[in-house]
Amino acid sequence: MHLLLIEDDPLLAQSVGTALRQHGHVVDAFSSAGEALRALEMGHFDLVLLDLGLPDGDGLSVLQFIRRGQNATPVLILTARDSLEDRVKGLDLGADDYLTKPFSLVELEARVRALLRRSQQRLDNHLRFGRIRVDVESATAYVDELPIELPRRELTLLESLLLHAGRIVPRETLEQRLFGFEAVGANALEVYVSRLRKRLADSGVEIRTIRGLGYRLDEARG
Repeated sequence: MHLLLIEDDPLLAQSVGTALRQHGHVVDAFSSAGEALRALEMGHFDLVLLDLGLPDGDGLSVLQFIRRGQNATPVLILTARDSLEDRVKGLDLGADDYLTKPFSLVELEARVRALLRRSQQRLDNHLRFGRIRVDVESATAYVDELPIELPRRELTLLESLLLHAGRIVPRETLEQRLFGFEAVGANALEVYVSRLRKRLADSGVEIRTIRGLGYRLDEARG
Protein backbone atom coordinates (compact mmCIF):
# COMPACT_ATOMS: atom_id res chain seq x y z
CA MET A 1 0.00 0.00 0.00
CA HIS A 2 1.05 3.62 -0.51
CA LEU A 3 1.59 5.37 2.84
CA LEU A 4 2.36 9.01 3.62
CA LEU A 5 4.58 9.56 6.68
CA ILE A 6 4.79 13.11 8.03
CA GLU A 7 7.43 13.21 10.77
CA ASP A 8 10.17 15.79 11.45
CA ASP A 9 12.36 13.55 13.62
CA PRO A 10 14.73 11.99 11.05
CA LEU A 11 15.66 8.98 13.18
CA LEU A 12 12.04 8.14 13.97
CA ALA A 13 11.01 8.68 10.35
CA GLN A 14 13.76 6.34 9.21
CA SER A 15 12.87 3.58 11.68
CA VAL A 16 9.12 3.81 10.98
CA GLY A 17 9.68 3.92 7.23
CA THR A 18 12.01 0.92 7.33
CA ALA A 19 9.59 -1.13 9.44
CA LEU A 20 6.64 -0.43 7.15
CA ARG A 21 8.60 -1.03 3.94
CA GLN A 22 9.57 -4.46 5.26
CA HIS A 23 5.86 -5.30 5.14
CA GLY A 24 5.65 -4.38 1.48
CA HIS A 25 4.39 -0.82 1.78
CA VAL A 26 5.63 2.09 -0.32
CA VAL A 27 6.34 4.93 2.14
CA ASP A 28 6.82 8.55 1.09
CA ALA A 29 8.17 10.52 4.04
CA PHE A 30 8.12 14.31 4.54
CA SER A 31 9.17 16.45 7.49
CA SER A 32 6.91 19.50 7.19
CA ALA A 33 3.27 20.43 6.80
CA GLY A 34 3.98 22.28 3.55
CA GLU A 35 5.62 19.25 1.94
CA ALA A 36 2.80 17.02 3.15
CA LEU A 37 0.11 19.27 1.67
CA ARG A 38 1.87 19.28 -1.70
CA ALA A 39 2.14 15.49 -1.60
CA LEU A 40 -1.57 15.15 -0.79
CA GLU A 41 -2.43 17.38 -3.73
CA MET A 42 -0.28 15.31 -6.10
CA GLY A 43 -1.07 11.72 -5.16
CA HIS A 44 -3.39 9.19 -3.58
CA PHE A 45 -2.46 7.45 -0.33
CA ASP A 46 -3.94 4.43 1.42
CA LEU A 47 -3.01 5.73 4.88
CA VAL A 48 -1.44 8.83 6.45
CA LEU A 49 0.80 8.74 9.53
CA LEU A 50 0.83 12.26 10.94
CA ASP A 51 3.03 13.91 13.55
CA LEU A 52 1.43 16.97 15.18
CA GLY A 53 4.55 18.95 16.11
CA LEU A 54 5.86 20.03 12.72
CA PRO A 55 8.43 22.82 12.13
CA ASP A 56 6.09 24.94 10.00
CA GLY A 57 2.81 24.43 11.82
CA ASP A 58 0.47 22.11 13.66
CA GLY A 59 -0.15 18.74 12.06
CA LEU A 60 -3.84 19.20 12.78
CA SER A 61 -3.93 21.70 9.90
CA VAL A 62 -2.90 18.85 7.59
CA LEU A 63 -5.67 16.70 9.03
CA GLN A 64 -8.19 19.48 8.45
CA PHE A 65 -7.00 19.84 4.85
CA ILE A 66 -7.53 16.12 4.25
CA ARG A 67 -11.05 16.09 5.68
CA ARG A 68 -12.12 19.36 4.06
CA GLY A 69 -11.67 17.66 0.72
CA GLN A 70 -13.98 14.82 1.78
CA ASN A 71 -10.96 12.54 1.69
CA ALA A 72 -11.65 9.40 3.74
CA THR A 73 -8.02 8.20 3.80
CA PRO A 74 -7.28 6.73 7.26
CA VAL A 75 -5.13 9.01 9.42
CA LEU A 76 -3.02 7.72 12.31
CA ILE A 77 -1.68 10.50 14.54
CA LEU A 78 1.81 9.98 15.99
CA THR A 79 2.61 12.52 18.67
CA ALA A 80 4.25 13.26 22.00
CA ARG A 81 1.10 15.11 23.08
CA ASP A 82 -0.57 12.74 25.49
CA SER A 83 -3.30 14.84 27.12
CA LEU A 84 -6.90 13.73 26.86
CA GLU A 85 -7.80 17.12 25.35
CA ASP A 86 -5.27 16.67 22.51
CA ARG A 87 -6.48 13.15 21.76
CA VAL A 88 -10.12 14.20 21.71
CA LYS A 89 -9.38 17.19 19.47
CA GLY A 90 -7.50 15.06 16.96
CA LEU A 91 -10.21 12.41 16.86
CA ASP A 92 -12.97 15.02 16.54
CA LEU A 93 -11.17 16.59 13.58
CA GLY A 94 -11.26 13.26 11.77
CA ALA A 95 -8.26 11.18 12.87
CA ASP A 96 -8.90 7.44 12.90
CA ASP A 97 -6.40 6.47 15.57
CA TYR A 98 -3.88 8.05 17.94
CA LEU A 99 -0.50 6.64 19.04
CA THR A 100 1.56 8.43 21.68
CA LYS A 101 5.36 8.59 21.51
CA PRO A 102 7.40 6.70 22.42
CA PHE A 103 5.69 3.68 20.88
CA SER A 104 6.57 0.15 19.89
CA LEU A 105 7.06 -0.46 16.17
CA VAL A 106 5.20 -3.75 16.62
CA GLU A 107 2.16 -1.86 17.91
CA LEU A 108 2.47 0.71 15.13
CA GLU A 109 2.49 -2.05 12.50
CA ALA A 110 -0.58 -3.66 14.09
CA ARG A 111 -2.48 -0.35 14.09
CA VAL A 112 -1.56 0.25 10.45
CA ARG A 113 -2.87 -3.21 9.55
CA ALA A 114 -6.08 -2.57 11.49
CA LEU A 115 -6.73 0.78 9.79
CA LEU A 116 -6.07 -0.62 6.33
CA ARG A 117 -8.27 -3.62 7.10
CA ARG A 118 -11.11 -1.34 8.16
CA SER A 119 -10.77 1.00 5.18
CA GLN A 120 -10.68 -1.96 2.79
CA GLN A 121 -13.65 -3.59 4.55
CA ARG A 122 -11.75 -6.77 5.34
CA LEU A 123 -12.40 -8.98 8.36
CA ASP A 124 -8.86 -10.30 8.74
CA ASN A 125 -5.29 -9.92 7.49
CA HIS A 126 -5.79 -12.15 4.44
CA LEU A 127 -6.59 -11.35 0.81
CA ARG A 128 -8.04 -14.25 -1.18
CA PHE A 129 -9.09 -15.01 -4.72
CA GLY A 130 -9.38 -18.50 -6.16
CA ARG A 131 -6.34 -20.51 -5.11
CA ILE A 132 -4.32 -17.41 -4.17
CA ARG A 133 -3.98 -15.99 -0.68
CA VAL A 134 -1.81 -13.19 0.71
CA ASP A 135 -1.12 -12.93 4.44
CA VAL A 136 -0.74 -9.18 4.92
CA GLU A 137 0.81 -9.53 8.38
CA SER A 138 3.66 -11.79 7.29
CA ALA A 139 3.82 -10.32 3.76
CA THR A 140 3.63 -13.81 2.26
CA ALA A 141 1.74 -15.05 -0.80
CA TYR A 142 0.40 -18.57 -1.21
CA VAL A 143 -0.97 -20.71 -4.02
CA ASP A 144 -2.90 -23.72 -2.71
CA GLU A 145 -1.40 -22.90 0.72
CA LEU A 146 2.13 -23.32 -0.63
CA PRO A 147 4.21 -20.14 -0.18
CA ILE A 148 5.61 -18.44 -3.26
CA GLU A 149 8.54 -16.05 -3.16
CA LEU A 150 7.56 -12.58 -4.35
CA PRO A 151 9.80 -9.51 -4.29
CA ARG A 152 8.30 -6.53 -2.48
CA ARG A 153 6.88 -4.73 -5.49
CA GLU A 154 5.38 -7.85 -7.01
CA LEU A 155 3.73 -8.59 -3.67
CA THR A 156 2.35 -5.04 -3.54
CA LEU A 157 1.03 -5.43 -7.08
CA LEU A 158 -0.66 -8.71 -6.19
CA GLU A 159 -2.23 -7.19 -3.07
CA SER A 160 -3.60 -4.28 -5.09
CA LEU A 161 -5.12 -6.61 -7.68
CA LEU A 162 -6.56 -8.91 -5.00
CA LEU A 163 -8.25 -5.98 -3.29
CA HIS A 164 -10.24 -5.40 -6.48
CA ALA A 165 -10.35 -8.94 -7.88
CA GLY A 166 -12.68 -9.13 -10.85
CA ARG A 167 -12.63 -5.35 -11.28
CA ILE A 168 -10.38 -3.03 -13.24
CA VAL A 169 -7.61 -1.39 -11.23
CA PRO A 170 -6.53 1.85 -12.93
CA ARG A 171 -2.95 2.05 -14.06
CA GLU A 172 -2.43 5.24 -12.02
CA THR A 173 -3.53 3.48 -8.82
CA LEU A 174 -1.07 0.65 -9.34
CA GLU A 175 1.78 3.02 -10.16
CA GLN A 176 1.15 5.04 -6.99
CA ARG A 177 1.12 1.91 -4.84
CA LEU A 178 4.24 0.43 -6.39
CA PHE A 179 6.42 3.50 -6.84
CA GLY A 180 4.97 6.43 -4.90
CA PHE A 181 6.77 9.57 -6.07
CA GLU A 182 9.86 7.67 -7.22
CA ALA A 183 10.94 8.48 -10.77
CA VAL A 184 10.64 5.33 -12.89
CA GLY A 185 10.56 4.48 -16.58
CA ALA A 186 7.35 4.67 -18.62
CA ASN A 187 7.14 0.87 -18.84
CA ALA A 188 8.06 0.09 -15.23
CA LEU A 189 4.57 -1.13 -14.33
CA GLU A 190 4.45 -3.44 -17.35
CA VAL A 191 7.74 -5.02 -16.24
CA TYR A 192 6.32 -5.96 -12.84
CA VAL A 193 3.01 -7.14 -14.32
CA SER A 194 4.92 -9.41 -16.70
CA ARG A 195 7.02 -10.85 -13.88
CA LEU A 196 3.98 -11.49 -11.69
CA ARG A 197 2.11 -13.13 -14.57
CA LYS A 198 4.91 -15.67 -14.94
CA ARG A 199 4.85 -16.49 -11.22
CA LEU A 200 1.07 -16.99 -11.31
CA ALA A 201 1.08 -19.07 -14.50
CA ASP A 202 -0.20 -22.23 -12.77
CA SER A 203 -2.32 -20.57 -10.10
CA GLY A 204 -5.70 -20.65 -11.83
CA VAL A 205 -5.88 -16.84 -12.06
CA GLU A 206 -4.56 -14.38 -14.61
CA ILE A 207 -3.85 -10.68 -14.91
CA ARG A 208 -5.73 -9.23 -17.85
CA THR A 209 -4.76 -6.00 -19.54
CA ILE A 210 -7.71 -3.69 -20.13
CA ARG A 211 -6.28 -1.45 -22.79
CA GLY A 212 -6.38 2.24 -21.93
CA LEU A 213 -7.75 1.57 -18.44
CA GLY A 214 -5.61 -0.73 -16.33
CA TYR A 215 -5.46 -4.36 -15.20
CA ARG A 216 -7.91 -6.90 -13.78
CA LEU A 217 -7.34 -10.12 -11.83
CA ASP A 218 -9.66 -12.85 -13.13
CA GLU A 219 -10.01 -16.60 -13.06
CA ALA A 220 -7.90 -18.14 -15.79
CA ARG A 221 -9.71 -19.13 -18.94
CA GLY A 222 -9.89 -22.84 -19.53
